[in-house]
Amino acid sequence: MTNLVYNEMLKVVRKKRLLIVASIIAVLVALFTYAQFRHVQDVQKRLGTSDWRTQLQQQIIDTQNRLNSSGLAEEWRKFLQIRLQQQQYYLDHDINPSAPGAPTFMRMFVENSIELFLPLMIMVVVADLVSSEASGGTIKLLLTRPVKRWKVLLSKYIAMLLSVSFIVLLLALLSYLISGAVFGYGGWNLPLLTGFTINGEELNTTNVHLIAQWKYLLVELSLAWFVSVVVGTLTFMLSVLMRSTAAVMGVMLAALISGAILSSMVSSWQSAKYLFMVNLSLTDYISGTAPPITGMTLGFSMSVLAVWGLVALFVSFIVFTKRDVY
Repeated sequence: MTNLVYNEMLKVVRKKRLLIVASIIAVLVALFTYAQFRHVQDVQKRLGTSDWRTQLQQQIIDTQNRLNSSGLAEEWRKFLQIRLQQQQYYLDHDINPSAPGAPTFMRMFVENSIELFLPLMIMVVVADLVSSEASGGTIKLLLTRPVKRWKVLLSKYIAMLLSVSFIVLLLALLSYLISGAVFGYGGWNLPLLTGFTINGEELNTTNVHLIAQWKYLLVELSLAWFVSVVVGTLTFMLSVLMRSTAAVMGVMLAALISGAILSSMVSSWQSAKYLFMVNLSLTDYISGTAPPITGMTLGFSMSVLAVWGLVALFVSFIVFTKRDVY
């Protein structure tokens, strides 16, 4: 099994997909770092101060003005009402949720990447793990070896898990190193608030408690890894079912983009909470953001994703071991 996994990882490295993903992440992190730097400068120039309390007070005023505007969609109104309560809670307890530093940038980058960007990077690497073997005809040569089919597929799945872990680690490392050159590398022990829960349109602060930013980041990266594994497993299943890598990428791309759109539009469609793409933003639960559908919790979303992942894995092994190769 070790040799099989080693061979599969060699194939992944030789295709240079990981190098492409690393390059994309590096470019986007640099771009977002510059954008964040300019934003901080513009805010300080507009307010005439670098005091975070003044800036947070201005954010509260801006949120209140948006809530008072006419024609605001109900989903956005609910989101802004909860955000307003959360901003006020931070201000009342004298805690800066956006203190400058590479760890803060990492936290925000992971939160904004977990739903679409990170799954897309996973899809780029995983989409052709099996489909390329089928379309290129090398699957026949692979299966002529005296190794059971399930072992062949398991080695590919383990290679997928290693690749996913590498991408998540790479995202964290590059976002820290690049943003730290601008914002500094400190801030690991910055106190953050977590434990917010949503009751209808009210923010429940009963279980709110302080946590060091490094612990918060560890939780976020763990959730990002879990989401990446589920998305990778679903892509892996499609790679088994389809011979065309382009078809695999097209289906997953459509699913991920539709999920990003549905998340802001499905508040009244209760059944949508069982779709995997609506449950990808797991970090929203620990940051206190309102879920797409009322009643959704972190445990529920993780359970839904786990079921999708397990079913996809089961289908992958059944189809791969039973179907004829031609």
